[in-house]
Amino acid sequence: MNRRDNLKLLFAGSLASGFLLTNCKPKDKAADMSPQISGGTMGGRIEAENIRDQKLLSETFFTEEERKKLDVLVNIIMPAGEDSGSATDAGVPDFIEFMMKDYTAYQTPMRGGLMWLDHYSDDNYGKKFLELSETERMEIIDLIAWPEKAKPEMEGGVKFFNMLRNLTSTGYFTSEIGFNYLGYVGNRPNVWDGVPEEVMKKHGFAYEEKYIPLYLKHEERATVAVWDDEGNLIG
Repeated sequence: MNRRDNLKLLFAGSLASGFLLTNCKPKDKAADMSPQISGGTMGGRIEAENIRDQKLLSETFFTEEERKKLDVLVNIIMPAGEDSGSATDAGVPDFIEFMMKDYTAYQTPMRGGLMWLDHYSDDNYGKKFLELSETERMEIIDLIAWPEKAKPEMEGGVKFFNMLRNLTSTGYFTSEIGFNYLGYVGNRPNVWDGVPEEVMKKHGFAYEEKYIPLYLKHEERATVAVWDDEGNLIG
């Protein structure tokens, strides 16, 4: 089982427990209250929160060089597959950029980790991380991607990569590409055909014939029922 499959299982379990948030979008929905990737969220937001979101979105944390390193790293963690896009395809760097500003405690370890990569690359290969070949980059990643196997002197790199892997996985599996890869569709409206006849019979119940057309008119299932003053269903 490769790392992508492991992450898929992890997040599938998280979805089942309600860890990740999604939304149902029936065609007749009056307003889209789902999370908005480029402009903060509409649903349940107060004006102060909207203003804060826009402020964060207008700022830039990563330098151009840092962003290039970030693109390389997230695609190492979540590369493109036969049936899914890569982390950069899913917009993960944009997600991490936002998280750096939304939760400032991430900033120092993130920037420090990116600097550590350059220092380690320079000390061991005589060039910066972005100048390394793919093979050389993976040699470094292999030293920090497996905490239980990592040498004590690599602790800083290990902590950085753990944080980056967590952010990448969260960003990826909360994106449209990630949801599609998981096969997660969320809640969807459906048609209720009533309690199955065999179940009704088992418990000694049966629908009254006169009500069946009213109960099971699928084309009118969104219509609010109307009752008379005596509690009889009339439409």
